[in-house]
Parts: sequence; C-alpha cells; structure tokens
Amino acid sequence: MLRHLALACLVLALGGCGKVWNDPYPASRARANILYSAFSERPKHLDPARAYSSNETEIIGQIYEPPLQYSFLKRPYTLEPLTAQSLPRVRYYDKAGRELPADAPIGQIAESVYDITLKPGIYYQPHPAFAVDAHGGPRYLHLGAAGMAGRDSLADFHHSGTRELTAADYVYEIKRLADPAVASPIYSLMAQYILGLRRLGAQLEQARKNDPHGFIDLDRYALPGAQVTGRYSYRITLKGKYPQFLYWLAMPFFAPVPRVVDEFYRQPGMAQRNLSLDTQPVGTGAFMLTVNEPNRRMVLMRNPDFHAEFYPRHGMPGDAARGLLRDAGKRLPLLDGAVYSLEKENIPYWNKFLQGYYDASGLSSDSFDQAIRFGVAGQAELAPAMRVRGMQLITAVAPSIWYLGFNMLDPVVGGLDAKHRELRQAISIAVDYEQFIDIFLNGRGVPGQGPLPPGIYGYDPNAYDPWVYQRRDGRIERRPLAYARELLARAGYPDGRNAATGQPLVLYFDTMASGPDARARLEWYRKQFAKLGIQLVVRATDYNRFQDKMRHGNDQIFEWGWNADYPDPENFFFLLYGPNGKVKDGGENAANYANPEFDRLFEQMRYMDDGPARLALIDRMNAIVERDAPWVFAYYPKAFTLVQPWVYNVKPNFMANNTLKYRRIDPALRARLREAWNRPVLWPLGALAVGLVLAVLPAWRAWRRKERQAAR
Repeated sequence: MLRHLALACLVLALGGCGKVWNDPYPASRARANILYSAFSERPKHLDPARAYSSNETEIIGQIYEPPLQYSFLKRPYTLEPLTAQSLPRVRYYDKAGRELPADAPIGQIAESVYDITLKPGIYYQPHPAFAVDAHGGPRYLHLGAAGMAGRDSLADFHHSGTRELTAADYVYEIKRLADPAVASPIYSLMAQYILGLRRLGAQLEQARKNDPHGFIDLDRYALPGAQVTGRYSYRITLKGKYPQFLYWLAMPFFAPVPRVVDEFYRQPGMAQRNLSLDTQPVGTGAFMLTVNEPNRRMVLMRNPDFHAEFYPRHGMPGDAARGLLRDAGKRLPLLDGAVYSLEKENIPYWNKFLQGYYDASGLSSDSFDQAIRFGVAGQAELAPAMRVRGMQLITAVAPSIWYLGFNMLDPVVGGLDAKHRELRQAISIAVDYEQFIDIFLNGRGVPGQGPLPPGIYGYDPNAYDPWVYQRRDGRIERRPLAYARELLARAGYPDGRNAATGQPLVLYFDTMASGPDARARLEWYRKQFAKLGIQLVVRATDYNRFQDKMRHGNDQIFEWGWNADYPDPENFFFLLYGPNGKVKDGGENAANYANPEFDRLFEQMRYMDDGPARLALIDRMNAIVERDAPWVFAYYPKAFTLVQPWVYNVKPNFMANNTLKYRRIDPALRARLREAWNRPVLWPLGALAVGLVLAVLPAWRAWRRKERQAAR
C-alpha cells in the first residue's frame, strides 16, 4: 500500500501543471465573445430619466439611444447623429413669432426651436411590454392580481415582442422628466428652458396626490415644448437661447421611453417584484440587460433587433497607427455581450485582472508601482512585467478639475478687495500641487491653471495662471515661496500673524476625507499652510454633514471637484457664476463667488456660438478668476487604464457613455493566455507528499518488524 501511495505522489509531483482550476466563469464560455469587467458600487437607478451617476450611465448608455451621440474617435469631442437623421436644425423666433437670423442678439430671441427627424427602421429590444395577443392587442397589460400570480421576473412572461421606434417615444420621455414619481435630477434645470415643462410638473404633482405610483397617461397632457410633428419627427421648443441644449440630446435623459413600457411597469404588483424601468431598462441600443443581480453581477447581451450601425471609417491622426481603424466599416456591436461583476475592493480586482479574468483595470495606489515606471523624461511607461504580458497602457487627462475653494462669504478668506485677494493668492502659491500629484496620485494629474480642464472648448494648453506661476528660462514654474510670504504680509498677516493683534492666523479646512488613508494627505495640507506660518485646523465630516455645512455657509476652506457633463466652458464657469451661489440660491457655486464683471461676461458667453468672439470672452473670464483666486486650481485628474492584449478599439472618451459597441476582443487569445497565466503548480504538493512518505517510512518499517515478531 505504501508503494502505491509513493507512486501516486510521484505522478502528482511530475505533473507540474494541469488545467485551469481558478476560472470564475463557466467552462462553456471560455472562448465566448464576451467582455469581462467589474463595478464597485451597485447602480441605484437604471431609469434614463433618473440615472446620473457614472456607474449608472455605464450600463444604460449601452441600452438607450438618445437622438445624438459623441463621435467615438474625433477630438475635440464632436456631436453626431445616432437615431436622428442629422443634427437638429435650430431656428430662433422673437416675441411676435418672427423668425430671426442665426446671429440675432440674445435679447431678441424669445424661443429656440429644434426640429429632429429620426431614422426609420429602428426597433426596440425584445420585451414582454411589446407582446401582443391573437387580436393584436397588448398581451400583458391590465393583468390584475390574478394575471401577476407566478410572475416574479421578466422570464415568467413567456411572450415578448418588439416595435419600431417613433418620435412619440422621445416626447413621452421628455414629459416623464416632469413627473414627481420619477424625480428626475434635471427637472428643475430643464424647466427653466423647455416651454411648458414647469406647468406640466405642477399638473402632474396634483395628479400624483391621488395616485402616487400608478400609471398616468402622459399622452393626455399637453407640453408645448415637446410635440410630435410626424411618425419620425418631433420638435422641442426652448425659452430664449440655450446652445448647450444640443449636448443634452446626447444624454440618456432624452432617450426614448414608449408609453406601453411605462404602463407595463406601472401595473399593480410590479414594484413589489422589483420590476420597473429602474431595474429592467428597455431600449433600442446595441445591448440589453439580461441579468440584473447588482449584489453579484450584471450581464449585457447583444440586442438581436439592433439597427444597422457601423464602426467609423475615419479618425484622428495617429488613430490608424494605433490600430483604431482596423474595424472600419464593420457592423456594430463587435461583442456578443459583457459581464460586470461586483468587486468592492481594489486588490481582488487587480489580482483577477492579472490572472486575465478582467479585460481592463484602473490603477489604485496599491497596484501602481507594480504596473508603472517613469522614464527619464518623466513619462509613464509599463513596468517590464506588464510589457511581457502584452498589456496596453491608456492614459488621458480627464475633463475634470479638483480644487481647493474659499468661502467668499467668510470675513477672513472672502472678499474681492486687494488684501483678501492677496491672502488667497499667497495660499495658492504655497499649496504645492506638483508635490501633491507626485506623492498622492503617483503622477496621475496635471497642475491646474484655471477653471477649464483639457477637452473643454476654450482651454489653452499654453496658458498658465500668472498669479501663481511664472515663466523662467522657457519653463513654467510655481512662484517662489518668498513671493507668497510677501503677498501674505501685504494682506496683513506677516509671518502668519495678524499685523494689528499679533495673533496667529488660524484657518479652517472642511473635508469629506477621513480615516487612516486620509491622515497623511490632511497632514500634508497642514504643512503647506504652515510654510506661511498659517495654522490649519482640519474639520473632517461625513458627506451629509459636509453638504449641510456648504449649504449654510459654515465653511471657510474646502476641497471639491467637478466632472464635465458636456464639453462646453459654461459647464465649468457656472460653478463661479454669482446667481448660482450655494448659500443664497442653492446652486453649484460652492465658493459663493460673485464678481459683477465675471457674471456679466458669463451671461454673454453662455449663449454665444463657438468662435473668436467667444474665445475672447473666455480669456477675459479666466483672467478675472485667476486674479480673484476664489479657488486654488489644484489639478486635472489623469486616468490610467491597463488593457489586456486581447482587447482592441480602446480610446478614452470621457463624454460618450455608449462605447461598448465599438470594443472588440480576441476570445481565442484570451483563452490561451488565461491558461498560461493560471496553470496550477502542483510539484510542491507532490514534493511535500513524497517528503511525508519518506518521513513516515522508518516508523512504518519499525512497526512492521514489531508486528512480525509478535506474530512469531
């Protein structure tokens, strides 16, 4: 028996490797044309009228199709038709209803009219809401309690159907923005522009008092600002002029929702079964959600009724060399589906990526040094271990800004007079964000030079903030600390003390950061202010408490950020527009900055079409904000993404949310590399087993001798 055991151990040891044992996916899908990714927080809303977070739009952007989209390859970000036949024609009218020329003064424009014509032949994904009975009527409407019995998921509705997209579906969705039961986050903004939307909201609020969650037929309510003009055409009318509205037409908020789908989900019993547009979206996009288990995984699969759309034939210079035009002209989507698994922690996600079980990965501070090296010129490069695996490194500066804000209502750090400006300018110089980026971001950021980040119209890559930086020997560098101390003294605080009282200057910093991970960063901030002799008191709170402080102006200095909703300077300058003040007006101007000259220029700039005149205003606005320094322009984040060698057509696009349809993978290469990277190493187990046998062998022989002697 012992001989047989030893032989088995030897075979085990010599095996050395075998099939992959740790694959988390079914063996039947080993070579499936499916992309694998992950999410860290479950999406809360999948209803296009409600979803606003990036983890939500990452899902519904593949399912819903607004009339416009962003070009996948063109830069700067460019709108193009999606379901629309062309970009909408915009016409302007005065109060008397007379049409005005495109360059009419803003004061003369009473209404802007957008006419949108759809492509025919676009169909929805299969869904029970479209199923019809033998008489052609809806099969699953008006089910009642008996009809809902035994139907706990969409799979329990055994029939499905589809129907063609019509203009009425887009108009219906615009009306949904005003429904209190939907609670769209953009209702208050759109009510300022879409003609009659606020009145519709009041009507629906009254109707909802009688039926808070039931079906209300929105087709019975008129909305002058959104009207069907034909089977494939509709018209949106805005009050005044709002050029940025075109960007909204590329967001899921303006995607179609058919009346029959709304009615289907509003039936009694649906909400109790967690069946709604918030959990089971219905669209015309390239993919449809087939599994929604947000505490485990979400699965998108190809929409079998997706209309004809093709990979772009043209891109930017360099795109062809990077392989981004190899699929030019091919019908989309190039994938059969995508599986998103819940991964709450960075380390497990990273380990599975290294094993090949995720197709792309961002970089946390824990994994950065393992993946990235910096060359002699300071450029980021893949570490040798990643290059050997064939990984791709994709980097891009995001159209976002992180900033340190001053509450301009505060008597110490606020105010537009020279002394208060000089205090803020001194702090702007002293807080060394180049160092911050190196220490805490592993170089993943670009020092801010103004409120507009790269990718936004009006951003000038050669410009710099002259109050914080200077040009020296052909380079842009931060002004010396001695100059900051000089500014501080002129502000009335020589060496960080009040010139009149001799008391040290104590400032208060409100932040959402807390816990061990934030401790080093907050201590760094204290040291930055200490360079000027200023004592910084950190007040860390949770997000709700922080928000409450900001709303009531009980803050002095704070840190915050903003991601672009659309690539227009209005989307960033409005954060500094006086009438958007957080305390007075409940707006997004968290610094409560109000400069009459800046506000006047903003009101001109926001309604202008792009061109030299608008750029001139943007430059003047930048100059005002840089001088007043209501923010320390901290940095523009830089995204680092690692992509597996079997993944193709990856180009950062921070505006588009429907790029999954362009992605391509090589399933066969993925299967081979997964097997190579995950071969079980069994010889140590064999060696251990053989060692145990050899260790037990003398005792076993002694026992056998004793047994034989006893037998004799």
